[in-house]
Amino acid sequence: MDLGLKDKVVLVAASSKGLGFGIARQAALEGAVVSMGSRHMNNLKAAEAAIKEELPEAQILSHSLDVSDPDSIHLWVKNSLGELGSVDALVVNGGGPPAGTFDEIDDQTWLAGYENTLMSAVRLIREVLPAMRSNNSGSILTVTSSSVKEPIDNLLLSNVYRSGVTSLVKSLSILEAKHGIRINNLVPGFFDTDRLRELDLRNSGEWRLSLENVRKINFEKIPMGRYGDPEEFGKAAMFLLSEAASYVTGETFVIDGGKMRTVW
Repeated sequence: MDLGLKDKVVLVAASSKGLGFGIARQAALEGAVVSMGSRHMNNLKAAEAAIKEELPEAQILSHSLDVSDPDSIHLWVKNSLGELGSVDALVVNGGGPPAGTFDEIDDQTWLAGYENTLMSAVRLIREVLPAMRSNNSGSILTVTSSSVKEPIDNLLLSNVYRSGVTSLVKSLSILEAKHGIRINNLVPGFFDTDRLRELDLRNSGEWRLSLENVRKINFEKIPMGRYGDPEEFGKAAMFLLSEAASYVTGETFVIDGGKMRTVW
């Protein structure tokens, strides 16, 4: 299927590694013009180089982006628009907030989670909406977490703030539909990324089990019996960003190998 993304301008936040990189790479494979952003410039340049090594013809920009900093968000979008002329799609993404139970999280950590997870989504979307409204088209996708459907005991910050992002998306999808703008959420289950390896390592210490056994326990919870590959996540993102999903907005899609038990 031709998704119609060739030469479309796609902005992908936090795309130097993990799921963000999986999305940026897949967008490049579809022929899109991709603006990648990350606060880790060395990782970002390495990610850009990896895509160009695989796809020499890929049109990639990379700019510094700290999603916790409103000025950085503004400059990333401004620079991308200045160099590329427009924006057809935005992927809202960022590193997950730190793990911790209610008793472990202090006010400073709550406020940092608010800035990094909820307000980053607000600000990123706010920056691209004028250009999308002017074009009377656009697609926005937020990368959230399975915690928005099934709270995770030791990820309280994610439970709270990512649920706020999901509600924001639903509200904006109603308001922006008249401008031809679609907004959806994409919920990852267990994907083989640095973030998941970090959580597995934490659980290894808490459970007093080897890392191998922690992964085995997690595999047993997933009907497909494995972690997902970021490439699989990127392909799902491409569908939602593309005109193949032209009648889809305000939805929360789960890609988790069948792990989640909820039906809504």
